Amino acid sequence: MRDPEVGELNGHPRERVERMKLKILLADDEINILKNLQAVVPWEELGVEVVGLAKNGQIALELAREHRPHLVLCDIRMPVMDGIEFLGALREFDAEAEVIMMTGYQDFSYVRSVIRYEVRDYVLKPIDYEELARTIHRLAEGIRERSAEQQTIQQEWKQVFRLAYEKVLYDLLMDVGGGAAKPFLKLSELSGENLSFAMLLIDVADYSRKENRWDERERKLWNFAVHNIVQEHFAGLEVPHSVLQMRGGEWCVLIERMPPDTFSRSDCAVWADDLRRKVGSYLKLQIRIALHPAAVSLDRLAKTYKHLQRSLNLTPGAEAEVIVPEPKRAGQEETQRLWDRIEEMVTGLKRCDRRKTEAALRELNDSFQRLPDASYERVEPILHYVCLHLLREMRALDVIGREDEIDYWNRIDRSPGIRETLAVINRLIDQSIDSAMKKKTSDVLMLSAKDYIERNLSSELSIDQLAEYLGISGSYFSLLFKQHFGETFVEYVTRQRMEMAKSLLALSDKNVTTVGLMVGYAERRYFTRVFSKYTGMLPSEYRERSHRQQGEPIMAANPRWTDKET
Repeated sequence: MRDPEVGELNGHPRERVERMKLKILLADDEINILKNLQAVVPWEELGVEVVGLAKNGQIALELAREHRPHLVLCDIRMPVMDGIEFLGALREFDAEAEVIMMTGYQDFSYVRSVIRYEVRDYVLKPIDYEELARTIHRLAEGIRERSAEQQTIQQEWKQVFRLAYEKVLYDLLMDVGGGAAKPFLKLSELSGENLSFAMLLIDVADYSRKENRWDERERKLWNFAVHNIVQEHFAGLEVPHSVLQMRGGEWCVLIERMPPDTFSRSDCAVWADDLRRKVGSYLKLQIRIALHPAAVSLDRLAKTYKHLQRSLNLTPGAEAEVIVPEPKRAGQEETQRLWDRIEEMVTGLKRCDRRKTEAALRELNDSFQRLPDASYERVEPILHYVCLHLLREMRALDVIGREDEIDYWNRIDRSPGIRETLAVINRLIDQSIDSAMKKKTSDVLMLSAKDYIERNLSSELSIDQLAEYLGISGSYFSLLFKQHFGETFVEYVTRQRMEMAKSLLALSDKNVTTVGLMVGYAERRYFTRVFSKYTGMLPSEYRERSHRQQGEPIMAANPRWTDKET
């Protein structure tokens, strides 16, 4: 059962179906009644279309099979096949149609026999057409209401499935287990054993330095902007895909290629290059993209992700083109061992495993000590990447303060040699381990919750969903969340969405409906109501006021990215 606290978080798609056109079938053996029904009842106003006229039950049955009407208005007494027999045959293939029976006073003896067929209402002859119109209106609104509820349920199930599927992919990429993956290994009717992907890794160029200059609001906005452009880009290609934010400024795009021989490296390269230009044009931000040259199976996701990550950071001039890493060449065993130690260090830090982290650090130092002098030139960029990689991971884990980070950057900027760089790495690891160990388990859980909310702000969010993700109960999650953030889950998510909406309205030309969708609200009216309650003004009013204010916007390099909507 969904926590009642979550009720106000997301709009529902009712508005899209509340005036859906309904179909009605009219059946009566008196031709004048059929003509009057067709002419007198205001069908257009009711949003109902007459799809068939039948003078007996047999014809009505054929028309019902053909048109599947939402409503049936049927006389009880008709030749060939009467209304009761027609109803029995109708219910064999259609249990949903709403049926109104037309009866005379003399027909009341028949009424009892049609109760089992779930007749919704009865109309007495002679017909009161105004009363009939009110009855049809009431039934039609009930049908639309149920349709809206069914659509909402279907959307929620799709959302649950998508989030579960993406979590499985994320866990496989991060190599944190995959036993729960089996139920979710289908986006189509495909078997998980045969599933493969085209993989692209997208990284904001020089992200660590940019992040160091941004405040929290700017960081969120830039990540949100890039994520949405990536999502819209691949959605426009109409290929089954998942866009997974792995950490700040980095996204992994997995495109289903089924069977593997449908993989097209050239198509993926064109898509990646178009995306790179699009982000550069809209945001004046450079991104680096690495494309794996072949289809990737499920069991190779983690290794391929790490391979692309290394390739991006060790390829000079990666901002200029899409990188397609070459296969490993002979003589690279030393470099591979160094990378293995680096990954063990990062994994140990993430799991607060001091023993594993320190062991990997010792092995890393030993590996560098054993390197021949001729290898130093090749290894130097690796060490530089280690510093960037660790700083980025420590920032994501919230185990390094801003002042300490600036100090580390100053040390790196002085271009130290290998020995000095190793000293910086050792100091960084020691400080990070101490900070990680001091953090309470509850703090780590809430940090994960904050990161999950930030990555899924445009999706439906609920307490049960977050609690399941963290592996704790909903009630315990709610308690921890309130203690940690000082507000309820709903209050926090609403505030995050409204602040993001304010930034999007001020800094982009996207229309109000699109902004609402981007921050998790399916209905414009619902989004407008929440926004007005939060800010005291309509979204359009807030945008106009923001544009009138003086001062440079946060994204001054290119303050607006458009979707060509009005």
